[in-house]
Amino acid sequence: MAHTAKSRAIVLLSGGMDSCVCAALAARDYAAAALHVSYGQRTEDRERQSFLAICERLSIQDKLMVRIDALRAIGGSALTDENIPVPSGDASAHDIPVTYVPFRNAHFLAAAVSWAEVLGAEKVYIGAVEQDSSGYPDCRPAYYEAFNQVIKAGTKAGTIEIATPLIRLRKAEIVRLGLELGAPFDLTWSCYSRQDQACGVCDSCVLRLRAFAAAGARDPIPYAEKEIVEL
Repeated sequence: MAHTAKSRAIVLLSGGMDSCVCAALAARDYAAAALHVSYGQRTEDRERQSFLAICERLSIQDKLMVRIDALRAIGGSALTDENIPVPSGDASAHDIPVTYVPFRNAHFLAAAVSWAEVLGAEKVYIGAVEQDSSGYPDCRPAYYEAFNQVIKAGTKAGTIEIATPLIRLRKAEIVRLGLELGAPFDLTWSCYSRQDQACGVCDSCVLRLRAFAAAGARDPIPYAEKEIVEL
């Protein structure tokens, strides 16, 4: 019996833990292509390095790296404005933190859907997480339900779908899933502020460290000594 070619999918791959697990899922189930967006974030060089390394490890051949200058020009986030300090993580906080980049994921998804139309891809994977997250509004399930309606109305075929396989998982569950998939966590980068060693104290580092601890696994990336907050 003849083998049928896998359908195509785009995965938005920042180089972080969640997007890496999404990339492993996409590469397992589809002929995956990976899109990386630089937007003037503090750690963009380190994230781009992780993107390329993860693609190589997962044998993702089709890669696209784009730059969106609007988000840095607009500012309003500690990730894009060096005058706004990156705060230490606080799991008890309920306000949306200053690391939120206003409506960022809409920019990312627009680029990914455009590329999906060109490639004939049927899905766009994004590693959005609602549980154990920083509370960003563009990581909520309702946001992606609405965006799928926009795609249906605004693309030629109207059949591209955004997939958010991690959105209802706890961070520890994402770690366990990634380990099962063989996701290359050693190549990922999540820190908001440093590019040499992860700071261990920003919101992203704190969430990541707690996730690995809850999963009973060792986080394989380097952290700055004596700076990791108590878990």
